Order: sequence, then C-alpha cells, then structure tokens
Amino acid sequence: MTVLEQPGSSRNKSSLAGPPPAWRPRVDPAPLLPDADPYRLLGTDAAARLDSGLLTRLYVQLVRGRRYNTQATALTRQGRLAVYPSSTGQEACEVAAALALEDRDWLFPSYRDTLAAVARGLDPVQALTLLRGDWHNGYDPHEHRIAPLCTPLATQLPHAVGLAHAARLKGDEVVALAMVGDGGTSEGDFHEALNFAALWQAPVVFLVQNNGFAISVPLAKQTAAPSLAHKAVGYGMPGRLVDGNDAPAMHEVLTEAVQRARRGGGPTLIEAVTYRIEAHTNADDATRYRTDAEVETWRAHDPIALLERELVARDLLTDEFVRDTRDGAEQLAAGLRERMNAEPQLDPMDLFTHVFAQQTSQLRAQAAQLRAELDAEAAGHTEDAAGTDRSAEEARP
Repeated sequence: MTVLEQPGSSRNKSSLAGPPPAWRPRVDPAPLLPDADPYRLLGTDAAARLDSGLLTRLYVQLVRGRRYNTQATALTRQGRLAVYPSSTGQEACEVAAALALEDRDWLFPSYRDTLAAVARGLDPVQALTLLRGDWHNGYDPHEHRIAPLCTPLATQLPHAVGLAHAARLKGDEVVALAMVGDGGTSEGDFHEALNFAALWQAPVVFLVQNNGFAISVPLAKQTAAPSLAHKAVGYGMPGRLVDGNDAPAMHEVLTEAVQRARRGGGPTLIEAVTYRIEAHTNADDATRYRTDAEVETWRAHDPIALLERELVARDLLTDEFVRDTRDGAEQLAAGLRERMNAEPQLDPMDLFTHVFAQQTSQLRAQAAQLRAELDAEAAGHTEDAAGTDRSAEEARP
C-alpha cells in the first residue's frame, strides 16, 4: 500500500495541501541570486570611483601576464615545455585572483592558472616546472601559500574547503580562493566542495573562469542552468556573475567575497565570463570546434584594451608609463627564456622526495632498488672508460 492509498489520503484535500513546515528553506534564496547580466565597471559611470593607483597596478600586471603567456607558449614550440595551457585573454581573472588575497590566504589553482601564481609572487620557472615534466610540483606550497597546480579537473576544490574549514576551526583568519574552469563544474568534486563549504560556512571563494569551452565542448552542452553562478543558490551561497575581462570589476567582486568570507559570512561562487583566445593547449586544434570570427569578436573585448581606454581617459597612459611597463614585462620574459633554455640538472632519486613526510617501507625499498641500479650503471660506465683507456695505451708504439 502506497502513501496515497492510505485511508483518508487524497491529493486534493486542502488539509494536506503541502508538506510539513520542516521542508522550508534555511535561507531566503532571493539575495543569493546573481545579476541577470555580468557585473561591469569599465565603460560605465561607476568607473569614476575607481582608484587610479589600483588601475595602474592592474595594468602593469595584465601586460606582464600577457607577455608571460606569449613567452611560455613560445617555449612549447622550442621543446622547453611539454605542454602549456595559455590564459591569454583571461589575464584579468588571473591577476585579480592574486591581488584580492592577503599574504596569509591560500590560492588553489588549476593547471591553467600559472599566471595567477606568478602574479602572487611565485618564480615563473617554478610555476612552469610541472608543465616541463621535471617535478610533480616546482615550488614549496607552504612558502607561497599556493597549493600545487591541479591537473585533474576540480579536485583542488575540496582541498580548498578542507583547508579553509580547518583554519576557521583553529581561529585563523585565512581565506582560500579556489580557481576552476567551466568544464570543472561538471565534475562531482565541484558539487561536493560547494555543498560542504556551504554547510560548514567555510571561508572559501570559488572562482569559475567560464571561457566558453571545456576543451572542445561548449558550455551549452554541459549545463542547462541560466548561468554557472546560479548554481550557487542550490547550495545556499551567493552567486556573482561578472565580466571576466573587466579587471577592476573582477578585483572588486573577488575582494568583497574574500572579505565576506573572512568576516564569517561563508563561501561565494563567482562566475567570470571570459574567453580562451588560444587553443586549450599547444596540443589542441581549436579551429575544429570554433570559428576565427568568434575569436576575433572576443579580441575586441580584450582585458588590456578595456583597461587602456580608462587609463587614456584619465591621462594615466603616458609614454613613460607604457615604456616602463613593457620593459618590465620584457625583463620577465627574458629571464624566463634564459633560465628555461638551460638544461635542468635532474636527480632520479628525487622521485622519492616530498611524497610523504616519512617514507613508507615500500618507498624505501623502491628507492634502494633504484639507487642500486644507478650505482651499477655508474660502475659499468667507469669500467668501460677504464677499458678504453687501457686499449688506447696498448695501441701506442
């Protein structure tokens, strides 16, 4: 017998018009809803209130970021990088994410977010070490408060929630900012991270860079939601929709979300609408799934050009400022190029370094086996060299 077949049950009885009061939502959903259109500052009346110092700082970082992207892309063509997922066109998201954080906060980047790590102060060579294939991670996460670059989609998001929740339990005013692409929102880790973050009111900010494609899959084939920012409401956190190519708008929205989290206001989901100008990586042929006309349309909405218009209107884009900014960007690229062109000195025993704080018995056994093989190989080379020397000595008249 089903519930509806119980005596006295009826779909039409007014006394049973709705479920018991316990179903009621815990929060009013209206304040959590994102705006209908992406939030913008540049090109609007609100731009007048923006601080000139912030605008010039953002511009310097955007120009450096663009030059970093072009240099890293060139390194792949030269065989110095195995792969590079460029963030060209997305520099406003990358730079704003770094600048919105304080030194005590943590950044959780995805594989495309090396620029965010560099803008936060990480050595560009260390940021690219993973993509070179030399190490699993090229830097000390604790030193820079930057989690290892995450290649699996969205797995860094639960890590960010865990760290943020642990910091809150310890009484540390630390905020975690987790970055992910639109493709990552289709992963289970995305759901789990947002659900736990909202339940625990963890001080974490989720930044989704919606660049239009998950490799070759357009967003329309991933979700039927009005926007990715709307997904926040289902978890009980506010969603923000922002123009990802508007650097000051990105900085403002991210800064507000970080400050809210630090005050105990819980997590925020931010969708930055941007575009991946370059292919997914140097191994991808983007012409197979998008047109040149589409790319050119987005080039007209370039984050550097948008900011330049505001700087010109304020007479801040002087010849000297432009020259100094470009010179700084070229110095970064030259240093990166010089050091990446040097052959790395690799030790095979580093395979067992930084895997666990205390090595397991299996790792110790594997390390001993590798060491024995390396020693035997070295001894063989020594014997061959000695034999060659003797043969040469015997051949002399």
